[in-house]
Amino acid sequence: MLSVFLNWIYMLLTLFCMGFSFSQFSIKFLHYRLKRMDSILFAGFAVATCYAQIFSLFYRVNVEANIAMILLCLASIAVWHRQMLFFLKEAWQNSSALRKILTGVLLITWCYFTSRGYMVPDSDLYHAQSIRWIEEYGVVKGLGNLHCRFAYNSALFALSALYSMKFLLGQSLHAVNGLMAFVLSAGLLDLGKCFRRKKMLLSDFARVSAVYYLTLIWDEIVAPSSDYAVMIVLFFIVVKWLDCLENPSAENEIAPYSLLCVMGVYALTLKLTAGLILILVLKPACHLLRKKRWGEIFCCLAMGLLMAIPWIVRTVIISGWLLYPFPALDLFSFDWKMTNVGDIILDAALIKTWAKTATQIGLFAPLRQWFPHWFAELSAAEKLIILGDLVSCVLFMGIAAWTLLKKRKEKYDVLLVLLTMFCSYLYWQLNAPMFRYGYTHALLLVTLTAGYLILDRKICMPVYAFLILYGVYKLWIGADCIRSTATEDYYVMQKDYGSYELNASQLDGVVIYTTNYLSGYDPFPACDASVLQKIELRGDSLKDGFRLK
Repeated sequence: MLSVFLNWIYMLLTLFCMGFSFSQFSIKFLHYRLKRMDSILFAGFAVATCYAQIFSLFYRVNVEANIAMILLCLASIAVWHRQMLFFLKEAWQNSSALRKILTGVLLITWCYFTSRGYMVPDSDLYHAQSIRWIEEYGVVKGLGNLHCRFAYNSALFALSALYSMKFLLGQSLHAVNGLMAFVLSAGLLDLGKCFRRKKMLLSDFARVSAVYYLTLIWDEIVAPSSDYAVMIVLFFIVVKWLDCLENPSAENEIAPYSLLCVMGVYALTLKLTAGLILILVLKPACHLLRKKRWGEIFCCLAMGLLMAIPWIVRTVIISGWLLYPFPALDLFSFDWKMTNVGDIILDAALIKTWAKTATQIGLFAPLRQWFPHWFAELSAAEKLIILGDLVSCVLFMGIAAWTLLKKRKEKYDVLLVLLTMFCSYLYWQLNAPMFRYGYTHALLLVTLTAGYLILDRKICMPVYAFLILYGVYKLWIGADCIRSTATEDYYVMQKDYGSYELNASQLDGVVIYTTNYLSGYDPFPACDASVLQKIELRGDSLKDGFRLK
């Protein structure tokens, strides 16, 4: 726990410097300043991730990357220290005593849960090894041939490697998800304003969804899974987007929407399936094109490309494909390319089938076969969410038809958000509906649709009562979870990855450890035992990469 806390202090300092530098860039080119601390820190997450990926293209992401980052942060402090101090002073003064106390409680709580808990199997299957490859080598050609899951290439792993502190502590920390959850939850304290204003806004319904999600993952946040990071970022985007729509002073500002679309590109690099959040780009794109603000258009496109290109380049180097696992985009013929298209299609099909709990039915079972089986396996709460989503899909189509037929242009902005959630939910539901992959889509569709319908009705009092009762219930559940894990000895060092017995094998004279399933972080490098017969080194060492025989 202590190691997580110190790691977070370092992360918060560097993320603030990078996020504030981004805000200064936004002021100069978009004439817009990031006003909230959570916005600054999430901008810092995006910038730090982009930096880590770019660094990985040239060298390992280890102590050298941290030294260079510290120097950049010191340079930003030297240039903008007065503005930084003013921002911090303003943020402190504008925060009530109660909010400061609650933020401190949240910090300690998330630090506790990040130090221990349930490590999802994927972390010991390939997350840990992915992070270690970045720590040791940066990026390696044809790494996907060693383990196909490496080719999924979430940008989160580069960020995790940057802040793992293996060189300092002798143990690779995995605390990025926990800090993201803390920053989001601190911003969600704005939900308390609905009691003071005696009115709920649509953004409050989005916050309720985010709070519900965070209370589901606190005992799993120790895992460096990209699923948690991308859901947190998507919640942040939607909440902030609705905040902007509800803020009269920001009525004529388009820059915040443009910046949130850049965050949408960031979410896509965390997990490709988040890409439909970019439907939101229709609002700033139409506005900027109509006003012919070419400078801002170029600036936003440049930021989006800068966010995406390092991730795309890493994917090409690791797999030989522009996007993995999409073999239709066949643009390259590198010698390290994962050339077995059948295996790529099978890999994608297996993930979808596993998500549908349809392994007993078959890889390509139609909807009418797998959906009843999948639905039956859900918990009671998950069944309620899905039933609510199915009803919300019908309601959304009615809302959209009514709004368009009546030409209620004042509702178009909210309709665009509902459309984004509708499309995101359908894509998740029809492809890989494991709840861990799509909680944001499933929760936001039902809550925002319900919020849209009851917002102007005088029936919000039951919602207030539900929020209070549910909050008390979750506090009791959280306290019980803390009680049950309090005896675990993770108060100094964070819970490490799993440890497994692997067999040492030889690949062209280099030691590779083999396993039939999980490998953890150490020993390294590790792969499935069946893979070694199919691949070879491209040179004399691991840094030269792998290719199929």
